[in-house]
Amino acid sequence: MSDQPLLGIIGGSGLYAMPDLEDTEERVISTPFGDPSAPILLGTLNGYRVAFLARHGRQHTLTPTEVPYRANIWALKSLGARFILAVSACGSLREDYAPGDIVIPNQLYDNTHLRARSFFEGGLVVHVGVAEPFCNAFGEQLLSACEKAGATVHPSGGYVTIEGPRFSTLAESNTYRSWGLAIIGMTTSPEAFLAREAELHYAVMAHVTDYDVWHEEPVSVDMVIRTIQQNTQTAQQAIRHLVTDLQPGQDCDCEDALANAFITDVNAAPKATLKKLDLLVHKYLKK
Repeated sequence: MSDQPLLGIIGGSGLYAMPDLEDTEERVISTPFGDPSAPILLGTLNGYRVAFLARHGRQHTLTPTEVPYRANIWALKSLGARFILAVSACGSLREDYAPGDIVIPNQLYDNTHLRARSFFEGGLVVHVGVAEPFCNAFGEQLLSACEKAGATVHPSGGYVTIEGPRFSTLAESNTYRSWGLAIIGMTTSPEAFLAREAELHYAVMAHVTDYDVWHEEPVSVDMVIRTIQQNTQTAQQAIRHLVTDLQPGQDCDCEDALANAFITDVNAAPKATLKKLDLLVHKYLKK
């Protein structure tokens, strides 16, 4: 069995640990973009090596804006992960997406404004394609895993990421609803975009915890945590099915996302930048 994890798991609100992991070891990793949110836990799940990272820190000490998204994605890729499963709490913007349900979003609207959205800077310009911001092939496998876990799961939906840490105003919530978006959260942007730049397969298991503020009952932290705690066992079961059934070969272009994205001649970029970004660009450098 390879010590390299095929799957990296980013745990969101309410999912700060993976108690089912065996043969665990902790990795403290530094990246060119700082330290990740927490040490990464490597372990074995159903006979497969996985890596787990608590997005907000193990004691939930990082706001959505403070999460070091670039360091998190970089660290998981450096360990060998090719797939990233992001577990997130979200609010529902649709009556039929009820608290306790799971959504596998297929579209993303970024309404944040304070976050670094790219690894590429310092003389190397890249325009990566994100018309389809999630790996739909990986999402189909995640959907199957959630169904096997007995969850009520929705196979699609547009996800709007807000800056946070506050919840929406009523006007904002109703605006997002009028746009036809399905769920709202605070962490999927820029995580999804960075995963694409890192040529990783990325999908989100979004747990509906509330109806945001447009519904009769106003959203609260207590409501979010209560529903997440109820869903934790379902999430754990779905992850066990996912890691067992995960197929490395995907019908997508995620692992070659940078092939046609460089507008700067990569070999003409500053040497310091190429050294910094070697994990991402080495396969595109002329030998």
